[in-house]
Amino acid sequence: MSYGYSVKLVNLNKEANGRKLGVKLGRVCIAADISVSAVARRLGVSKQTIYNWFTGVSEPSADRVAKVQAYIDKM
Repeated sequence: MSYGYSVKLVNLNKEANGRKLGVKLGRVCIAADISVSAVARRLGVSKQTIYNWFTGVSEPSADRVAKVQAYIDKM
């Protein structure tokens, strides 16, 4: 199933600093076509938080970093 990330989100993710954990998460999820809703549920945050991470607007809080990294590592 394709979740069809918007061109805008994909471009914002590409333009964002790839060293940021949230941006890395976004690149993995976009490439694997994993829905924002699924990622949000898995990590226990809102969809808006995921969008903010994907675009580099914000970063995962210290208490979520290990969980986000583990999610990326499983991909």
